[in-house]
Amino acid sequence: MAFALFAAALYGSADFLGGLASRQTKAASVLLLSAPAGAVVMITAALISGAPFPVTGLGWALAGGAAGGVGLLAFYAGLAAGPMSVVAPVAALVSTLLPVGVALAGGERASPAVYAGALLCLAAIGLVSMERPRQRETSQRPARGLGFGIVGGIAFGMFFLFLRNAGAAGVVWPVAAARVVGTVTVLAAAAWLGTAPPGRAAGWRILLAATGSGVLDAAANVSYLLAAGPGCSGWRS
Repeated sequence: MAFALFAAALYGSADFLGGLASRQTKAASVLLLSAPAGAVVMITAALISGAPFPVTGLGWALAGGAAGGVGLLAFYAGLAAGPMSVVAPVAALVSTLLPVGVALAGGERASPAVYAGALLCLAAIGLVSMERPRQRETSQRPARGLGFGIVGGIAFGMFFLFLRNAGAAGVVWPVAAARVVGTVTVLAAAAWLGTAPPGRAAGWRILLAATGSGVLDAAANVSYLLAAGPGCSGWRS
């Protein structure tokens, strides 16, 4: 439970920083800093840990990385197309309900706390949807942002499912492999679209927020795997 709560806090903090940076510059440009930053942190952590590079579960990690990369692209496209107060919670809700639904379909029994959490998520979505849009958001298209948020949430949900299966081979290396594939996916899309990363003109606060978003997101991946990975029981105390 502690790792799950920590993961949720880290994901929320990463989204906050990413959204903060996206308000000041192009959302797609933020990814060109946050994605590589997360990959570098995870590769460094994997090397320092001294854990052997696993072959088992590597395919799941690579698939998860691709899904995560697509999710990030859709999520940040949603931030650019619609209000953050709609895109972020919808993506979070869908990415949460998808793994829960798959687990229930697979025969797992959910505790009352899981159902309570799902109801709280639904209530939160209703509350944020009642928020009056800010001046910057009045010209945006909520429906398009909502669509991107749903697509991003589905991709993130698939990422969680794939990463959980990859967790049987350890913790750090599966996350590192997934982050590398996700970064390659983002960079390839940016090259195709002709998107450039934010330069010095964006200001050090924006650069720091974008980089911090990637670092916190990578740390959240580790926390999630510690909470959900079937092969991570040795990490729990």
